[in-house]
Amino acid sequence: MMKIRQDAWSSEDDLLLAETVLRHIREGGTQLKAFDEVGDELNRTSAACGFRWNAVVRNQYNEAIKLAKKQRKEMKRRMSFKPTTVHTQMETAMMPTMTASEVHVMTKNHQPQHQNIGLKEVLNFIQSLASNEGSSSELRKENEKLMRENLQLMTEKKELETKLSKLENDHRVVEEDYQSLIQIMNRARRMALLQDEEEQVQSPKFRMDKNGNLEKIAK
Repeated sequence: MMKIRQDAWSSEDDLLLAETVLRHIREGGTQLKAFDEVGDELNRTSAACGFRWNAVVRNQYNEAIKLAKKQRKEMKRRMSFKPTTVHTQMETAMMPTMTASEVHVMTKNHQPQHQNIGLKEVLNFIQSLASNEGSSSELRKENEKLMRENLQLMTEKKELETKLSKLENDHRVVEEDYQSLIQIMNRARRMALLQDEEEQVQSPKFRMDKNGNLEKIAK
């Protein structure tokens, strides 16, 4: 099925794109696979997802990208320290504590003694591994949850900054309009005063003579 969706990206779409890319970075995947996954989810092309990520979304999550790369590096480091065999790991974990004299005798005779491992010990060890794996899975889920919350907060912060910028711009426009109105009113007031003065100067003055007639006073 062809992906022909061309409508505008919503904040939820951007958040899904960011979460998916960061997860792939954290797990050692590639961004191309992340774009394919998001494209299938949103019915968009992989190229459209890649363009949106590089042009708009990426700059909003620089700190999250650094954290994801750090987590990927830490995961690789942990995987590089796997034990060679389960038997060796069990022997190391179950070896009893030796005194200094016992270590000396053991080194001198070159005859290390291995503890016999029974079925019960093997089962206990497997259960211990399963428990550790469960704890690791819970930590991973908690980490992913915190990452999503962090991404959501960063998105909301970006939206609030955009709204604040718009309000500041609107306030500046209103202030400029107000100052322009004040200047117009001041000019109109000055013009009205000048007009009154001119009328007073130009208007003739009269006085009443003895006979009760009005006569014009010469200037």
